[in-house]
Amino acid sequence: MKKPIPSFKTDEEAEDFVATADLSEYDLSGGRLMRFELRPKDKSVSLRLPEKLLTAVRSRARRAGIPYQRFIRMALEQAVQEPIRKGRRA
Repeated sequence: MKKPIPSFKTDEEAEDFVATADLSEYDLSGGRLMRFELRPKDKSVSLRLPEKLLTAVRSRARRAGIPYQRFIRMALEQAVQEPIRKGRRA
């Protein structure tokens, strides 16, 4: 049986634990996937969306466990990375 992850009072305690512990010995089944955004955001935009679309976006973001603005940004990043297919209407 694997060991439970201990509780930490500070970020420094957690960092020290991760730096020195063999995590394969611990039960990580209760962990959650976390996404960190490291690049600074230096521009803002304003969008007008139909209420129904915004509600759907917020719902999907909630299910994904991320803020809805980050969800929109990730969707835009994915869209611009996809190759443009010939014959596609704009």
